[in-house]
Amino acid sequence: MHGLVIKNTGSWYTVKTDDGQVVESKIKGNFRLKGIRSTNPIAVGDYVDIITNQEGTALISSIDDRKNYIIRKSSNLSKQSQIIAANLDQAFLVVTINYPETSTTFIDRFLAGAEAYSVPVVLLFNKSDLLSDDELHYQKMMISLYKGIGYQCIEISAETGMGIDVLPDLLTGKVTLLSGNSGVGKSTLINLLVPNAEQRTAEISEAHGTGLHTTTFSEMLELPNGGYLIDTPGIKGFGTFDIEPEELTSYFREIWTTSKKCRFNNCTHTHEPGCAVLEAVEHHYIAASRYQSYLNMLEDKEGNKYREAY
Repeated sequence: MHGLVIKNTGSWYTVKTDDGQVVESKIKGNFRLKGIRSTNPIAVGDYVDIITNQEGTALISSIDDRKNYIIRKSSNLSKQSQIIAANLDQAFLVVTINYPETSTTFIDRFLAGAEAYSVPVVLLFNKSDLLSDDELHYQKMMISLYKGIGYQCIEISAETGMGIDVLPDLLTGKVTLLSGNSGVGKSTLINLLVPNAEQRTAEISEAHGTGLHTTTFSEMLELPNGGYLIDTPGIKGFGTFDIEPEELTSYFREIWTTSKKCRFNNCTHTHEPGCAVLEAVEHHYIAASRYQSYLNMLEDKEGNKYREAY
């Protein structure tokens, strides 16, 4: 039987078969994917073949080729990766200027990872209703920055419903990953977008201004007008994986465009004479925050280390 993996709780995978059955499944034997050292060889969004048994459960025997995926370095196993979701049409990254603060480094790492696997990203700036005038001004500057690079940005409040009305049209008929740090309001947003989702929500930790994990597994939620929204546990860090240093430039859109004017084809944009990127940073055509994110990721690749949180 063939089907779609709609839920992953760690050892069990819920598969929705092509004929509409829902079957709890496990991986058959020493199932491994070629070329990917992953803590989870099967991910939500994968299409698989299963072999059912008399108990009403099944074994996953093979996986279809993926069109794309979002991957991150496993936080406790630096040599392995964690596939967050597969076969995506787009990703919504929920960010917050405060309560808790989402760092530009985290945003840029997620965007670079999505660029690497050709996953379009929409940035949702949530909790706009809680921001002070200064914070709203900073949010406008952030939106201006990312819009200028070419990313769609939407100001929303999952709590009040502000800006939410534009989202259903963007989601209809598509498989969308919903991601972001813990505490940015993903569960509240899902409750607005998916009837009967009943996602648990939690207050922000006042001591640290950080979010509390309320989602503990990945799940595909069927949308009323077609398509799926993939809910995932909140991510604290986003270590890069599978990106070579020489490829990294191409995952920062504005750096890639500017790099074509560099004197040397193999320019790393760190020290070389005639580097158009360094000149653009100096004259503020490329944001300092974006360039710093590029350097951080470059350092990751050279030092082979994982940065846990930002």
